Amino acid sequence: MTENSCYTYFKITGNFDPDVVTERLGLIPDRIWRIGDKRRNGTVYDFALWEIGRCDDYDVLIENQMHFTIDPLLDKVEALNNLKNEFDVDFTLEIVPTVYSDNPSPCLAPSMKVIDFCHMTRTEIDIDLYVMG
Repeated sequence: MTENSCYTYFKITGNFDPDVVTERLGLIPDRIWRIGDKRRNGTVYDFALWEIGRCDDYDVLIENQMHFTIDPLLDKVEALNNLKNEFDVDFTLEIVPTVYSDNPSPCLAPSMKVIDFCHMTRTEIDIDLYVMG
């Protein structure tokens, strides 16, 4: 039987220099790209990306993965809000579960800690759910 899986991460997208975000937050991102960088297919990105906190360690309580993702950012709320006010950026907490119909369904509800962080930083929660037969 194939097992359920999920990964989570936090991303900043928009019109900014990823090096500035790295410097201001004092955190090393998992992945970045700049406006004008080429994709694998040869097209060019028209927005920048700064990504951190990728968690692939599946837990039926997805909130535990969300906590892992946001933990390095919890003391960076003021810096994040300053970036949001200074640059044209969006914050997103990405949750990408793959669920097989024969397996128990994961709990996708964010905890109050996650909701509070998202509220304080105006971070959107995006759930890309894949359901397999």
